[in-house]
Amino acid sequence: MTTLPDLRHHGDAEVRGAAAGLTDLAVNVRTGTPPAWLKARIAASLDGLAAYPDGTAARAAVAARHGLPVSRVLLTAGAAEAFVLLARAVRAARPVVVHPQFTEPEAALRDAGHEVGRVLLSERDGFRLDPAAVPDDADLVVVGNPTNPTSVLHPAETVAALARPGRTLVVDEAFMDAVPGEAESLASRTDLPGLVVLRSLTKTWGLAGLRIGYVLADPETIEALERVQPLWPVSSPALTAAEACSGPEALAEAEKAAEDIAADRAYLIARLGEFPQVTVVRPAEGPFVLMRLPDAAGVRERLRELGFAVRRGDTFPGLGDEWLRLAVRDRNTIDRFVTALAKAV
Repeated sequence: MTTLPDLRHHGDAEVRGAAAGLTDLAVNVRTGTPPAWLKARIAASLDGLAAYPDGTAARAAVAARHGLPVSRVLLTAGAAEAFVLLARAVRAARPVVVHPQFTEPEAALRDAGHEVGRVLLSERDGFRLDPAAVPDDADLVVVGNPTNPTSVLHPAETVAALARPGRTLVVDEAFMDAVPGEAESLASRTDLPGLVVLRSLTKTWGLAGLRIGYVLADPETIEALERVQPLWPVSSPALTAAEACSGPEALAEAEKAAEDIAADRAYLIARLGEFPQVTVVRPAEGPFVLMRLPDAAGVRERLRELGFAVRRGDTFPGLGDEWLRLAVRDRNTIDRFVTALAKAV
């Protein structure tokens, strides 16, 4: 019997408890967030906590941000909740998850009683998506773009090629706002049958503790998801954040942050190039990089002793214990990390 990877292991497990003081390269949340203006908006919303949450304004703001009607938007308590809703609401005889990628979609499907198929992308091909690898009879397909943990950004038309009548195509774009210009996003597309796009505000805006994300899909799918969603699932402070982060000024700030991340990522990859035993998946387009090196598990433990937390890779289907994921940080932190890595290897 094949042992499943621990699909419920996530980067935050690396910095809990006594490890909370480690320099965090395990969690893909942008440092220095949330910004002061966003914290002020959220704090001001606390005066209205006596009232039940009303998502009308936030839903309209998200819809306008993507040029979509409100009927195509559902706000959720983080993108992770959306995976649970999809697993419960979408009838699928043969769901397939494209790996390596974020493991919660498969975990949610399994918890809902589905037998889940896997399409494993290969390092040999740079973990690039080949639509032909997805079974023709798969009626629910989940793919990440850019993909966690590989940092691969698939061309929009390659992902779009998976859409067809009778199939639900779920594209996890939780990290798309960390890509300059949101290149290759399908968020605003309404011409693809069965398309469901998931977005998160956690990563760019530092709102992991607030839990806010959303689903973009056809109105029928939105209604089906809403029927299995608990009442008032998104708190008033989270709704305020969704509205605030969808405005023009916030989008401009996010774009600048994406450009900074791209520059810092290039610097990180260049520094990792100093280690002949390290292989980095390239091109990387997300706010993290995936690297392979001998004795990665031992290196990870030695890095912890040296004050750094990194994400283990063996819990991702399609990877093994020779992989580690690193969040992109500022250059000073990268330099300190590289010094530690030189000792750890």
